[in-house]
This record gives sequence, C-alpha cells and structure tokens, in this order.
Amino acid sequence: MIPRRTVMKGLAGVPLAAVLADPRLARAAADELQQVSLPTADGRTVEAALALPDRIEDPVPGVILVHEWWGLNDQIKSVARELAQQGFATLAVDLFGGEVAETPERARELTGAVKPEQAIATLTGWVDWLEKRQETSSQVGVVGWCFGGGWALRTAIHAPVDAAVIYYGNVDVPVDDLQKIDAPVLGHFATKDQHITESMVNTFQERMREAGQPLELYWYDADHAFANPTGARYDAGAAAVSWTRTLAFLVEHLRTARGQGRADPTEQPVQTETKAETDAADEVPDAGAVTAPQ
Repeated sequence: MIPRRTVMKGLAGVPLAAVLADPRLARAAADELQQVSLPTADGRTVEAALALPDRIEDPVPGVILVHEWWGLNDQIKSVARELAQQGFATLAVDLFGGEVAETPERARELTGAVKPEQAIATLTGWVDWLEKRQETSSQVGVVGWCFGGGWALRTAIHAPVDAAVIYYGNVDVPVDDLQKIDAPVLGHFATKDQHITESMVNTFQERMREAGQPLELYWYDADHAFANPTGARYDAGAAAVSWTRTLAFLVEHLRTARGQGRADPTEQPVQTETKAETDAADEVPDAGAVTAPQ
C-alpha cells in the first residue's frame, strides 16, 4: 500500500483528468479540503468544502462550485483543489445534506427532493460567506455541472456574483429572472444531449439577448456529461477545450475590476466544436492537462 503522504506529494504533477478518473487519487485530493459550515437565514446549518491556494499574499478571487446530481463527491472536491492551485479560493457546496448518490435512481430522488427556496438560501449564503473571507477579494464566480449548472445560473440571478459558468445545466428561465443577473455568463452545451436540448438552449440564448445580458456560449460535438471522466459519455477533447475556456473566463472576469471587460450582449459569441476540432486539443500544449466532472 502506498503511504498517503507519497500520494499527496505526487498529486501536484498529476493532470486533473487523471485524478478525477482514479477514486484513490480523487479521495486523496478531496482530503486536502477543509470542511466548513454555515447557518442559513432560514434556520438550517449547511456544509461545504473549502480549498485555498498554498500561498496567499493578497486577497484572491473566490469560486463557488455546484455539484451535479451525484452530490458533493470526491470528483467535485478535486476540481476545487485544482482551482485553488490556479489561484482561486474555491468552495464546493453541498445541496444534498451530505449524501452522495451511488445509483441514478437515488440521484434522481435527491435532486427531486431539493426545495428551490432552500437551495437559493444555501447558495446565496455561501456567496456572502466567501466574499467576506479574509483570503478573498470581492470577486466571486460560480461554476456548476448538470444539476449544478442550472443552480449556477440561478445563483447568478439571486446573488451578486461576478461570473457564472454553466455545464449542460437546465437554463429554462424566464426573461424577467434573467434580467436580474449582474454578471457575464459562459455556457458549455452538447449537440447530442437529450436532456438539455438545442431548443432549450436556443431559447435561453434569445432570452439572454432580450434581457440585455452578456453570454458566451459554446456547442460541443458530444453528449450530456461529456466532462465527467468517470462516465461512459466522457469526451476528452470537449472536456479539455471547455475547461481551458472556463479557466480563461474566470481569470478574465474575476481578476479585473467589477464591470470591466464584459462582452457586448448584442454580440453574443456562439461556436460549435466539431469532433476534429476537439480532438485537436491533444496537439495543444497543456490543453488536456485539466478537465472537470459531470
């Protein structure tokens, strides 16, 4: 058996995709995070996992991560650790009260049991908490996958975040709600996705334009959950390209003064990646070094 200290030391040079795909490495990465709790405005106590950069000389931007329908598992915590290494104070929140689903059936039950008003209270509470940390600046973004992608969008509606990233999440939101967003939004969607359909995303794009909101949107020749290396629909090329874009987006909007560098909402970029284009990421230095889960 390899000593845990040896595993931890070796993680520094391991690509995130490899960590996420290996339960042992993901567990070791997750163990680095600090468990934190927060009393919410509606009288509950919620928990999350915090990852901080190794060195913090000046306050750093914060990022909230919202898990997919499996819950706050080691894979999501590993992404938090990776973002911390990239210089972000990263908080992986838990909307399932500590439970991690082992089957799709249980995941479906857990997502169905989430009460919207409680989820909003949890997410807005954590945004406020992260903004007030001594280690963090006033800049906070949110990233979510699948179930969490929809909640990342809704966090941007209800909390003063500075950037929001959606991975194939439910974006069926009325224009009136979208008008409340005060942050640029980045969306990653899959052409083969039977859940988050092209029709839904196109409607979302039109509503964002009508609401006057900046939106950067990309299509990938892949399926739902293409960024999860533990799943059958994982697409390494699409995962690498989308994650590179996510990191660039967070750097652009969280390391600049609030309101600067925002896209013109009337010129929303939309791009579709072909299989050949995403495969080409393997030829770009470091393009495949990191990825992210479903």
